[in-house]
Amino acid sequence: MYPNRKNYGRPQGNFQRSEKPADNNQTIYGIHAVTEAINAGKELNKIIFQRGELGPLLQSLTKLARDLDIPTQYVPKESSLFPPNKNHQGVLAFISPVTYHKLENIIPQLFEEGKVPFVLVLDRITDVRNFGAIARSAYCAGVHTIIIPDQGSVQVSEDAIKTSAGALHHLPVCREKNMKTVMELLNQSGLVTVACSEKGKGMIHQLDLTGPVAIVLGNEETGISEDILKRCSELARIPLDVGVQSLNVSVAAGIIAYEVVRQRITNM
Repeated sequence: MYPNRKNYGRPQGNFQRSEKPADNNQTIYGIHAVTEAINAGKELNKIIFQRGELGPLLQSLTKLARDLDIPTQYVPKESSLFPPNKNHQGVLAFISPVTYHKLENIIPQLFEEGKVPFVLVLDRITDVRNFGAIARSAYCAGVHTIIIPDQGSVQVSEDAIKTSAGALHHLPVCREKNMKTVMELLNQSGLVTVACSEKGKGMIHQLDLTGPVAIVLGNEETGISEDILKRCSELARIPLDVGVQSLNVSVAAGIIAYEVVRQRITNM
């Protein structure tokens, strides 16, 4: 279903996913259950805390989450996320069905393996179906990794995996705390960082995308944030007919990914 092109081989070794996925986005409740899941090496999409006074155990858990860069969220005590029939102790967590990776590990390995890095940076994509569709197109096009922020963004869930037709079980996803640092790392590593936006004056096909490249796509409503935009080395857009202002982000991702494929095949 997904062609293996020699130019687009994904990093091997530690970046290959296990054949057995983690628990299916399972929700767990309670301080001890969440702490034990972390200590057992489970990957968490998010920990949610009820607002209120923090006892010693809750303080310990919040510090653990902070130290491990696990996304957290605080909600009112009245939140419907906490059913009255659960002994939740003001804490719940979602176990991720995949293991996240770190970009600082993947980029050097790609170069060591002689690969030409091809990555997607998704700036605050929030729709799970868009995310899954982007991942499916990205995997087919030979993208090496997708980068998402740990806050204000969709995470890898079972719905996303289903929409991706399973691609998210094979395509490494980097969940990063500081997207400014991510952009600096990509630029310093020699990747051309291309912001894809209707604000671009030049067209995407006019850029040379045959070398190491990072394609940046923005939020469905507000596009790419200014902090990310100003750290991109190029700004380009997809040619659109008169009267059409923009494309769905997952459609745009597929078009741009295959522009990279087209140029690299032509250049072989």
